[in-house]
Amino acid sequence: MGLTERLARASAARPRRTFALWGVAVLAALALIATSLHGLTSNSHVVGKPDSTKAQDAIARAFPKTATDAKQDVIVVTSRRYTATSPQARAFGQHLAAELQATGDVRDLRPVAVSPDGHSALVSLRITSDSGAGSVEQVVENANGGAFQVGITGYRTANHDFGKQSQTDLEKGELAFGLPAALVVLVLVFGAIVAGLVPVLMAILSIIVALGLVAVLSLGFELSVFIVNMLTGMGLALGIDYSLFVVSRYREERSRGLAKEDAIAQAGATASRAVLFSGSTFVVALIGMFIVPTSIMRSLALGAILVGIVSVAAALTLLPALLSVAGDRVNELRVPFVGRNLGREGVGEGRFWRGIVTAVMRRPALSLAVAVAAMLAAASPIFGLHIGANGVSTLPSNLPTKQGYVLLQRSFPVQNPEPVRVVAVGGSAAAVHRDLARLERRMAAEGSFGAGTIQTSARNGIALLTSPVRGDTVGGAAVGAVRDLRTHVIPDVFRGSGAKVYVGGTTAENVDYFDAVTNPTPYVLLFVLGLSFVLLTVAFRSIVVALVSVLLNLLSVGAAYGLLTLVFLYGDGASLFGFQHTHVIDAWVPLFLFSVLFGLSMDYQVFLMSRIKERYDVSGSTHDAVVGGVSSTARIITGAALIIVVVFAGFAAGKLVMFQQMGFGVAVALLLDATIIRSVVLPSMLGLLDRRSWYLPRWLDWLPHVEVERAPSPEGAAAA
Repeated sequence: MGLTERLARASAARPRRTFALWGVAVLAALALIATSLHGLTSNSHVVGKPDSTKAQDAIARAFPKTATDAKQDVIVVTSRRYTATSPQARAFGQHLAAELQATGDVRDLRPVAVSPDGHSALVSLRITSDSGAGSVEQVVENANGGAFQVGITGYRTANHDFGKQSQTDLEKGELAFGLPAALVVLVLVFGAIVAGLVPVLMAILSIIVALGLVAVLSLGFELSVFIVNMLTGMGLALGIDYSLFVVSRYREERSRGLAKEDAIAQAGATASRAVLFSGSTFVVALIGMFIVPTSIMRSLALGAILVGIVSVAAALTLLPALLSVAGDRVNELRVPFVGRNLGREGVGEGRFWRGIVTAVMRRPALSLAVAVAAMLAAASPIFGLHIGANGVSTLPSNLPTKQGYVLLQRSFPVQNPEPVRVVAVGGSAAAVHRDLARLERRMAAEGSFGAGTIQTSARNGIALLTSPVRGDTVGGAAVGAVRDLRTHVIPDVFRGSGAKVYVGGTTAENVDYFDAVTNPTPYVLLFVLGLSFVLLTVAFRSIVVALVSVLLNLLSVGAAYGLLTLVFLYGDGASLFGFQHTHVIDAWVPLFLFSVLFGLSMDYQVFLMSRIKERYDVSGSTHDAVVGGVSSTARIITGAALIIVVVFAGFAAGKLVMFQQMGFGVAVALLLDATIIRSVVLPSMLGLLDRRSWYLPRWLDWLPHVEVERAPSPEGAAAA
């Protein structure tokens, strides 16, 4: 008797004990979420010692006050009627300063500059924390109106507004849209409201428990605030998918006449086993993301892994207990038309899908050529893909930091509150100061940077040039300017000086972040593809099935990349979907998409191929096995894909560009994967390969026999 069958039987035999254990876990998680889920940040940093970190450490040693000032914000006060030095402007400024100080969250408030036309003033300040930025923003908003316009932007306000928008997107997109839409799809797939509610319940409980685990980990590790969005979205997708597979198998076995206990055992031995394997593959795919040395990537991967593990545990234990209590009541509250055949034997095989796969198998070469050509056409724009970061300039216009950014660019285009910092360590103090002065003049002349200031620390042998950068600090122009500064300008200016020169600041940190995400890509791909190939070879005892699975997943990922580029970078259809036309895809999105899509599409591959293998072992005919396997699973796989599509459409419906890109990419890829790949490309390839599909070299006969789906043991059936 297999592990999943034993778990299903044990959980179903003692449902109250199972409910009690999960109840304790949920209550503990809720308590942890309420008391310990804090300290999440919207910042992302590179693990290790990149150039920007070395610069930051040197500044902290030699110029501690400057290091503190690095996390600053700026306020712009402008008026068409009054100049910045007029009595009215001074009175307004004094009142505004008093209101800001009264919040208790403002430090080091000081004037910086007056605009060339004399009608705008720039003031710098430090806000004590990201959460404190909310009260400061409120003061700024209240000050607007009348003769003066006021805006604020910078480090703390950007963090606060990114976190605020993330929470809004979570509530309005993933929960208010994604969850109800997923429930509608579930009800239509199952044909009954009760059956549709069961997977949603499993998903919600899995999300709660996983968030409790995140709360514990947040006490010892710095985690990104976006882990909550990712965990919620993946929890809905995985929790619903896994429960969908198990409940559909249970109902199928009941329609064949098995007793309730035996149907639960059969679902545990087959669908639950497939869930365990596909969930393990998903976790393996996401573990590859820890190779990438960035905090946001590791946080997102951690959230997906935790909710994936909890979702598998719920499907293997809590769901059998729930089915043992509900029994055939899962078919209650049937939906008219779609639920009329519930309980009838053979209802799982759809004539529509049988007709499609039969037509594909009749002309497999033509079907394969047309489908692959369409997928490659979708993937073709991939050569225009450029990565970067979408910063403050892409935030919604109603957020204070975006309004402040627009005002800043209008009045002080080269006075960004997050400047570039060039640090020179060692060398001759006089020569270094001379070279920094030359560098400052050259940077200002090129137009990407403003006038800079130079500081020296004779005791530490460190000199610092601080120069504001033009435009969005993470925008393409700023990033390109810093790259050029590092690669060409600094080596030319400091040739022979003997000093070690590092470039720090927010823009430099993002350059290091982009490199940290892209440089490990080959290793991540090799890890995920290689380990998935090994697991699939062991599961189906066929290197051909494993190779085909890997190739098909790459095809769907490539199509997702191409369509992502087409919509967001080329702008084709962006307005139709309500997306922003951007110049870059967020650096973490492509690699994360690869791992998530690979893991999720493996769910469908394992579920489908296990059914095909099950029928092939009985009939010995690849043709019959493919037709029967696809027609019996296509409705469930398509329904599962639609659920994930609507869940991630909730991401795409948000206002944060990074999640628009990620949500659109996942939704499009899985839709293509569940339809064209599973219904056309895979059947046609297996049809052309025929018996060669199950080829395993003799020298691999030592591999263990690990069937993904296995019939329950006779002893277990008898005991039931």
